Amino acid sequence: MVAPQFNPIRDIISGAIMAATSVPQLIAYAETVGYAGYRGLTTAGAPLFAWGVATGSPWMNSGVTSLTAVMAKTDLGGEVYVAKYGEEEYVQLVSAYSLYVGAASIVMALVGFGALAQKVPGAVKTGFKWGCELGVLSSALPNGLYAYGSSLKKLAASSAIGEVAASLKNSVPSATGISGVANILYAITHPQTWDVISAILFLTCAVFIMKAKSFLPKSMPPGSEVLIATAAATIYSVQFGYNGGVVGEIPTVESSSGLSLFGIVSIPIEVLDVRKLMEVPIAERCFDGSMAKLFITAAIFSGVNFLSIVGIASGFEAENAVPWSAPRELIAQGVSNLAAGVVGSAPVSGSMSRSLVSRMTGASSKLACIITALLWIYMMPYMSIMSPTPKAALSAVIVSAVVKNVVIPTKLMQLKGTDSMVGFLTALITAITSPTLGFGCGVIVYAVLSLALGKPKKKVA
Repeated sequence: MVAPQFNPIRDIISGAIMAATSVPQLIAYAETVGYAGYRGLTTAGAPLFAWGVATGSPWMNSGVTSLTAVMAKTDLGGEVYVAKYGEEEYVQLVSAYSLYVGAASIVMALVGFGALAQKVPGAVKTGFKWGCELGVLSSALPNGLYAYGSSLKKLAASSAIGEVAASLKNSVPSATGISGVANILYAITHPQTWDVISAILFLTCAVFIMKAKSFLPKSMPPGSEVLIATAAATIYSVQFGYNGGVVGEIPTVESSSGLSLFGIVSIPIEVLDVRKLMEVPIAERCFDGSMAKLFITAAIFSGVNFLSIVGIASGFEAENAVPWSAPRELIAQGVSNLAAGVVGSAPVSGSMSRSLVSRMTGASSKLACIITALLWIYMMPYMSIMSPTPKAALSAVIVSAVVKNVVIPTKLMQLKGTDSMVGFLTALITAITSPTLGFGCGVIVYAVLSLALGKPKKKVA
């Protein structure tokens, strides 16, 4: 396969397929961030449109991913913040954080970070990825195995496992991820506490999504299995009155209350007041009152985000001879995150799965992802069809993407010598603290070992 020639018809078809197959992910990842799933639908279009305008890749797509969702939730203390200030305040917080991540991305592009990002040690990336995937799993399991996710959190907190986690968190305040690990341990060791219907829906959808490629027609585009599973779960919910957590009402923006371009074109998206977002006390409430800590964390978030883009773009360059520019794509990341902040979205990054679908379905240019963005924006009035979708099915979408690597971390186990030490330490710190702290510590450990023992030999990353 080589770089494509521009074909607008193919782009329209590819963009439409992407728009349809990605809807369940949009809702699921919004739940992972820590706010209502419908917000994933209402805020996805603008960041992707901005990305499509700024990127130089014909296939690369961006959006909230499992990684950006769990990183944002962890960095901002999502669950605690929502409990204390409410969801609307949390949306403002997340939006403000997206603006900081976007600004950091652009600044880092201008100072040449794009080239540096490609030199992050493979052992650090491997360990970091596993730790983040464990965090994703801990976010998805509560709504998968229990009728309502809060049930697991309460049960785990009152158990011996929860007491150990709480003790460790009191001793090491930065161990914010330990609660999620405790939830996983409690859930898998206490199956008698699962909600039967929710668990059956969750496990059935997860197995179907993971195995469907072996029996579905090859002509069906990637992502079809996700669409089929969520559609089936939604039909079950409607027909049999599912009593567990569902997506719920999906509010829409009237075209008259959205953006208007020159009084001719109306864009039905809600735009937040940027001045008010800049007044959100994000440093005071989440970063110990330190603006420096906020800026550093946003920069690390941006750098980690960009690693996904580097991996996707490098793959397309090697397999399809599609050239790319690190500074341009880092600026594209910044622009799309600024757009995300303005419409109330969590930070966004390159999405490997959506990018591969774009290539597979015949996209010839970035027009395809612009079409996807426009469809998400203008089809919102019809998204209420997802309102009765069980959260258990959406959790299955997320879990199916990470569970195999979490249970059998092949790449992590393939690391040898000091690389193995770096990888496992990075994974452990990422899992029990936060992705930002885990990544930073991993880089430091690698640097210290390199100085003390000599540069580790490159192994599988």
